[in-house]
Amino acid sequence: MPADIGSFEIFEILEPVSQSIPFVYSSPHSGRIYPPEFIAQSRLRGAAIRRSEDHYVDELFSAASDLGAPLLLANFPRAYIDVNREPYELDPRMFDGALPSYANINSVRVAGGLGTIPRIVAENMEIYASRVPVADALQRIETIYKPYHAALRRLMARTHLQFGFGVLMDCHSMPGNIRIPGSHVRPDFIIGDRYGASASADLSDAAMDILDGLGFHAVRNKPYAGGFITEHYGRPSRGLHALQVEVNRALYVDEATLEKRADFGLMTAAITSFMRQMADHVAKYGQDRALAAE
Repeated sequence: MPADIGSFEIFEILEPVSQSIPFVYSSPHSGRIYPPEFIAQSRLRGAAIRRSEDHYVDELFSAASDLGAPLLLANFPRAYIDVNREPYELDPRMFDGALPSYANINSVRVAGGLGTIPRIVAENMEIYASRVPVADALQRIETIYKPYHAALRRLMARTHLQFGFGVLMDCHSMPGNIRIPGSHVRPDFIIGDRYGASASADLSDAAMDILDGLGFHAVRNKPYAGGFITEHYGRPSRGLHALQVEVNRALYVDEATLEKRADFGLMTAAITSFMRQMADHVAKYGQDRALAAE
């Protein structure tokens, strides 16, 4: 529903009564409050502008706080600003005015239209009817991107201080037609650990085994190994681990209407079980397997 960007909380932190597990959950792409000034700039309306959302991922993982971990969730939409990018991945062709010299204008993500201020939504649909003022883009970065990451840094620092290590689970969804490269297999989940750079092998293995035990087909890193958040916050040598979790949205939402499927509750329960088993695994093996400093 459209709303002025100043009239709602740009993100929320669902805190447990007391944090009892060394996990932080984030849902950076499930926001669905669209500012009217953004809608006025866009050539897209209705479901079309919502194609980039990670639909209802915040709800799928909402039990995190009940299990003892904070959940940071975005209210702003990914199409408006993408916090899973570097802060200044900006396409100069999109903007009216000169970008700052430190902007990264040559990244692969910018070239694909999916920079910090995206040019397209899924299915390569152009968002904007005309160029966006540079001042508008920079204001979004200052007032949304930077506060979101400041909150995430605080949560990870607090977790690391309390437990001696921390695990960030960055939660997303993917289109139902995504296939494993070189095959026709459509995975239910993809666990991204930046090919071992953002989390210990033990954590990635545990996530894969738990999902398999729940009856899902999970793969690792292909085609999604993790974005900026996973890369930036995962520092296994310092006891900071980050996994990206991609859920096949065809399992729980009608991708044409964006309505929840009848078994949405069952999917939520399965993901809650996944989160609980991950916490149990770390409680049982975390210190023995040196998650605090690999």
